[in-house]
Amino acid sequence: MGPTIDLMGFAVAGPGHYFASGHPGSGVDLPQPVGLIESTDGGETWTPLSRQGQSDFHALTVSASGVLGFDGSLARSGDGREWQELEIPAEPASLSASPDGQRVLATTQQGLLRSNDAGASWSLVDGAPVLQLVGWGADESAVGVRPDGTVFTSADGGRTWQDTTALRAAPQALYVGTGDGASRVIAVTTAAVLDSRDGGKTFAVLLEL
Repeated sequence: MGPTIDLMGFAVAGPGHYFASGHPGSGVDLPQPVGLIESTDGGETWTPLSRQGQSDFHALTVSASGVLGFDGSLARSGDGREWQELEIPAEPASLSASPDGQRVLATTQQGLLRSNDAGASWSLVDGAPVLQLVGWGADESAVGVRPDGTVFTSADGGRTWQDTTALRAAPQALYVGTGDGASRVIAVTTAAVLDSRDGGKTFAVLLEL
């Protein structure tokens, strides 16, 4: 096994194209923390983009309009190099943007927040479940997971939610497909990696942990 990076924030920009943040492992020639880093070869190699030695983004999302991240404060970048600080009412556990980047969902202990202007302003979504993880799919579809593993889906950009199933273990990470793979959802729990091909309604075990 080669050198590792302890990734705290991770976002998929496209096939084999990732953005991440976290801490360098032993033998990794990167600052502590690593700031925003980028891979275009499926994670084989990483290139530092910005905020090396400054930022550890625990929440990241990427869209057509750029990168949005939280490292103790919320910041937006069009290219991952220059950043604009933004305000958010509560600390997000996860962020997810619509494909165009204009609408963003943020999970917080106070409830689900929604932005209609790329993170410039936020409002609490009345009646939404308290989610730990959220992922925006194609168009107005979204999937969220509560801390107890209950899965919720939304067909209107996070305004209303319906519970669908349970992951039966604590959630750790969530991927929601867009484009051709719009109906695919991958969830990582403390017990398994789970795969859904129907937008989060049912899951099959890909790998037991």
